[in-house]
Amino acid sequence: MALALGMMSYSRILIGTGGKRSVLRTFGVSLVCLLIVARASGQAVSAQKPQMAEDVFKNVQVLRGIPVDEFMGTMGFFAASLGLNCIDCHVAESLDNWARFGDDTPRKITARRMVLMVRALNQTNFGGKPTVTCYSCHRGVNQPEGMPSLAEQYGTPPPEDPDRIQIRKKSAAGPSAQQLLDRYIQAVGGAQQLAKVTSFAAKGTYAGYDSDGVKVPVEVFAKAPDQLTTVVHTRLGNKTTTYDGHSGWIAANDEPVPLIELNGGRLEGSSVDALLCFPGGIKQELSNWQSGFPEVDVDGHALQVIEGSTATGFQVKLYFDARSGLLVRQVRYLKTVVGVNPMHIAYGDYRLVAGVKMPFRWTVTWTDGQSTTQLTEIRANVPIEAATFSKPTPAAQPKFATP
Repeated sequence: MALALGMMSYSRILIGTGGKRSVLRTFGVSLVCLLIVARASGQAVSAQKPQMAEDVFKNVQVLRGIPVDEFMGTMGFFAASLGLNCIDCHVAESLDNWARFGDDTPRKITARRMVLMVRALNQTNFGGKPTVTCYSCHRGVNQPEGMPSLAEQYGTPPPEDPDRIQIRKKSAAGPSAQQLLDRYIQAVGGAQQLAKVTSFAAKGTYAGYDSDGVKVPVEVFAKAPDQLTTVVHTRLGNKTTTYDGHSGWIAANDEPVPLIELNGGRLEGSSVDALLCFPGGIKQELSNWQSGFPEVDVDGHALQVIEGSTATGFQVKLYFDARSGLLVRQVRYLKTVVGVNPMHIAYGDYRLVAGVKMPFRWTVTWTDGQSTTQLTEIRANVPIEAATFSKPTPAAQPKFATP
């Protein structure tokens, strides 16, 4: 329901004492983990082309030619694959001085060699497709294991990750995608009632990486069929994420760029979030619906899974509670130059608003952290100014000490 495309705050990473994994779980990891330095002064979004990494960051050597938002997602992929955070790869001073992210370290130099090695491996054996990635060997640890584990071989296999469910063989059993979508529409109030809600404004709290886990105020504005703006009021200033039906942006003062233009999967994902605010048209807006996925268990609830795609082929999985028919999870996959990042959004606390059941809570989990939005009120069919969904004004960034 929320526009779930946040970016990591460079200056607010807290390093705990419970080990690297606890840092990753509790606060997320900095998006600047391996190869970059942010310029102290941000640049405006180019109307002609996306912001490219090498135009915004210094010392980019092997990841040139990709948009800034994909570059940041790539940093998250590295961090998740190796179980590291920003100062594991950058000098500690970089947390207080963005210019120091450009300092080379032995680990950054090694990372560049690894990128080139994996790229050559995929080009030679898999036609350039990122089949082998950092995660293939590292599996969340810095040092890859070279020896088989007998404990893993003969132990109880871990449960299958529901985010990785794939259709291995079409199954005729179970409801079709259209049947599950019809049941969902009925569960939230029915098509006629859904059509009566054309906008809403909501208030509540937000807690995540960029608020240091502290609950801060949040506002959500949505207008049918596919416009959505979220404003998180952090202690450093507002973080505004907007999708106007065609384009998307993030304006925040804790980012290396005061206004980030969304591209690729991040833009497609924001369109899906906006559509799900008014689910009456979801069957028509997405296409190529597929069923046949095995039923999965998440937190003791049996979930039925289907997959649809946008007009550009961007795939999204929707997970419905087998009992209630309500949507409880959305999963999408964001491509980076080195691999694919999963992102899932868990929905809950459904309440009746203007005759329609809406989720008042959602938790977004991705490679760079986790955030939870809890609404306290939703006002339906309120007038919302068109400017609310316009490109945000670039945020004023805090000043850091110079070298």
